Amino acid sequence: MTMTYAIAIGNTQEQYRCRADQTLLGGMEQLGRKGIPVGCRGGGCGVCKVRIESGTTRCERMSRCHVSADEEAQGYVLACRAYPQSDLALRAVERLARCIERHRTPTFLQSASQPLSQP
Repeated sequence: MTMTYAIAIGNTQEQYRCRADQTLLGGMEQLGRKGIPVGCRGGGCGVCKVRIESGTTRCERMSRCHVSADEEAQGYVLACRAYPQSDLALRAVERLARCIERHRTPTFLQSASQPLSQP
């Protein structure tokens, strides 16, 4: 049986479940919302860069053009090449952050707290 982990995205306060044999990007896509950019899926374009704030991942080879050895030591990975090994908290950075924050759908509570517009 494959383990499943809880992944929290700090930029949007969203959470999703991700299997240990699934990339973080693959799990993120299952949120079914617009704004999650997908590039090459092979670690070469850098579109899906995230910073792991807590938890552990197993990573496949990533382009050093997009994630330097120093950045990797600070928790930066490409979501298309990283697999969860525990529950995680991550923060999208660069292009991914701009896209997911712009296309964020307000929650019911956020929508309910907004005043109704008058016709």
